[in-house]
Amino acid sequence: MENPETVFLFDVDNTLLDNDRVTTDLRRYLDKEVGMKRSELYWDIFEELRNELGYADYLGALQRYRISHPYDSHLLAVSTYLINYPFANRLFPNSLDVIEKCSTLGTVVILTDGDVVFQPRKIERSGLFEAVGGNILVYIHKEQELHDVERRYPAERYVLVDDKIRILSSIKSAWGDRVTTVFPRQGHYALDAEQVAQYPAADISIERIGDLLEIDSF
Repeated sequence: MENPETVFLFDVDNTLLDNDRVTTDLRRYLDKEVGMKRSELYWDIFEELRNELGYADYLGALQRYRISHPYDSHLLAVSTYLINYPFANRLFPNSLDVIEKCSTLGTVVILTDGDVVFQPRKIERSGLFEAVGGNILVYIHKEQELHDVERRYPAERYVLVDDKIRILSSIKSAWGDRVTTVFPRQGHYALDAEQVAQYPAADISIERIGDLLEIDSF
């Protein structure tokens, strides 16, 4: 690949897509389908699995839930709900406009953590796969895979947009002045003042992803 001047790296959950709303919708659906007690069991498993893996694994939690309740007739309905969820309706306002603008300034790539089934499905159904021309990178811990990011998308400089200040700080530490970090203050991670205070400020902080439309240079 020819070295472009700039590669824009966008996270998905709570950066381009309101994943907190997805979680709220799923919680409501689970309460209705399996009852509040079993719904809470699912979320306990979900958090346990996230601590183990380092990313949200909705289908993996459902599979583990199945071990406890192998004859639960609602499992198929919940699985279908997740797979067919209308993720395009959960994109933050102007997400696609921001991608379109950045595409005129360099190469745009989705850089996200997640499993190998549900996360790509979310990206495809939301319209993000098409918006970035199929430039998708899904890792378990993306901040540990920068060598592969550079190999696949070599560039003189990078712009990283992510709602997790921990990720921004880690990649800034690794790449230094080669990367401009952008922190959209969206979602529960970005709004956790105690967590945010533990890390250096990003190069650019914005209130919402659409604010990138007002920035002319990075």
